[in-house]
Amino acid sequence: MSLPSQPSQAEAKDAGVDLTIEIPVYGPPVVLPGLVERLAGVAGQLGLRWEVVLVDDASPYGAWEVIQSLHERYPGQVQAVQLMRNFGQHNALMCGLRFARGQLIVTMDDDGQHPPEEIPKLLNTLQQTGADVVYGVPERRRHPWWRNLGAWLVIRFFQWALQTRVTPSAFRLMRRPVAEAILRYPYHFTHLDGLILWNTTRVAEVEVEHRPRQQGRSGYSFRKLATLALNVFTNFSLLPLQVASVLGLVAAAGGLLLGLMYLGLWLAGQIAVPGYASTIVAILVLGGLQLLALGILGEYLGRVHLNLNQRPQYTIRHVLPSGLPAQPATQDHPRPANLSASRPLPPRGEAVNVIPAQAGTQTPPRPPAGEGGIAEGNAG
Repeated sequence: MSLPSQPSQAEAKDAGVDLTIEIPVYGPPVVLPGLVERLAGVAGQLGLRWEVVLVDDASPYGAWEVIQSLHERYPGQVQAVQLMRNFGQHNALMCGLRFARGQLIVTMDDDGQHPPEEIPKLLNTLQQTGADVVYGVPERRRHPWWRNLGAWLVIRFFQWALQTRVTPSAFRLMRRPVAEAILRYPYHFTHLDGLILWNTTRVAEVEVEHRPRQQGRSGYSFRKLATLALNVFTNFSLLPLQVASVLGLVAAAGGLLLGLMYLGLWLAGQIAVPGYASTIVAILVLGGLQLLALGILGEYLGRVHLNLNQRPQYTIRHVLPSGLPAQPATQDHPRPANLSASRPLPPRGEAVNVIPAQAGTQTPPRPPAGEGGIAEGNAG
């Protein structure tokens, strides 16, 4: 069985894809057929050569069968990837980016809350601002209050940890060079928005409609949102270590001042009996700060350990490549002149099986030795 590799430069040019829409799939798949149909309509109106990359992140709802049917219904426009287990939304996005052939890449959720009809807003903002990445920020989030609270906290943690005012969103548009830069990150613990801000400061935002969830419920529990915030802190910022250092410095300074105060009181003869309470308070405060600092260090060291052990970013079970060149732009909507041909992305990621799109489709070559998959996210 062969491992999939990124298309060669000649193959990418022959494909001529202008726009790739990547969707990690974990929830109920009943929304997918209508979603892909609407995406096809929007791309046709824009006159763009398009494709959709669907990544089944081990959905427990039987999404792979629906994805296979969409692959057959849209030959040349739908690529399908099935992961061996649930790796999380951001890891699934990293996987899908390696199969994207478009010069522009849109990522969106599988629940219908991101309307395809808002994609032109992202494209217009990208063109007007010259940005590398555009986030579609919801005008109003259609989530339960606790989910909105969790999302607000994660966004604030993200902005604090990365010292940015950018409001991250799962509905985003990026240029291909940004995707190529992101894919050089090989480690298991990943966060797409953190990688974006590591590689570019040309980031814009535009308000978009956020619709109610059409089916199922969010894959983000409060615990998973907290885990996501922790991953942002420990993988993309030294801020927790710096905070622990400041707290230790403050505690040490406070202890020194308290000691000097008690020394002065003792010399003045104002302490008749040594205080039990002050001793216990000092022990508890200093002990708590030490355990906090050790816990933060443990989080960093644990991630270093897992990365050194090459825990995979994702592992692929099946691939259904498009097998055909991208759908050409219609005569009424010619291909925009400012979008150049696609370039290949560097190969990485593991797989155990590739299923050709049709008889006679050539299986992609196995990547060179040493290019095997390294690479958790949060959609599951």
